[in-house]
Amino acid sequence: MSTQKTKKNWKQKLHEIIYEADTPGGKLFDVILLIAILFSIAIVMLESVNTINEKYNNLLNIAEWIITILFTIEYILRIISIKKPSKYIFSFYGIIDLLSTIPKYLSVIFIGTNTLVALRALRLLRVFRILKLARFIGESNHLAQAIKASLARISVFLFFVLIICIILGSLMYLIEGAENGFTSIPRSVYWAIVTLTTVGYGDIAPGTPLGQFIASAIMILGYAIIAIPTGIVSSEIVKKTELDLNTQSCPHCATEGHDDDAIYCYHCGNKLHE
Repeated sequence: MSTQKTKKNWKQKLHEIIYEADTPGGKLFDVILLIAILFSIAIVMLESVNTINEKYNNLLNIAEWIITILFTIEYILRIISIKKPSKYIFSFYGIIDLLSTIPKYLSVIFIGTNTLVALRALRLLRVFRILKLARFIGESNHLAQAIKASLARISVFLFFVLIICIILGSLMYLIEGAENGFTSIPRSVYWAIVTLTTVGYGDIAPGTPLGQFIASAIMILGYAIIAIPTGIVSSEIVKKTELDLNTQSCPHCATEGHDDDAIYCYHCGNKLHE
């Protein structure tokens, strides 16, 4: 009975350190993990520079193995410390953690000159480590909720912009014609989208005065349109003035977002802490 209780306390302590940042141990773990992620991203970037990679290939390889082993240990500990491992394994962060860890091990299996191209693609998966940074941003959940609440209005707005681009593209196709590069309505709609977003590749340009006037109007309209989605999301953020920085995570189902005084998980009903 005593052994079982000790084991239970050990798992609970491990869960608090890994999944939560309200304790000194949790904060220290997050800082170390943050440094490791940034260091690993720097290694990936340096490896892409041929002159640096040729000169320090062995050193970068050793550093990458150290980072990979650390992330492997972290991944295993996350699975061990939760009572329902599948909840973490198949979650967003669980998949990202796996994708950012396996490329180095796969590089050992796929050896040979014929697989170098595939190996490069696998190595790029390590860039997924940058997505692990999202768990360190307390405001990220607040922003995600605001975007989710604004999704319907943004969708209507994007649909409206698409209609404008189709109308303006068709109009420019009639005015300019194939001699000025507007060879079809889809190509003209492409030009309208590029112009409305103020990108302006310059591969197609109107040649008639009327076409140039319409293009100028589209460019000015583009500056006004770009600001609309920002305003929609900002209004949702302003509605929620209280920022939830609670990092309490359920040790049973890994659900987050609990109230500060919560005793039981709102998702599975189990006790948050013994």
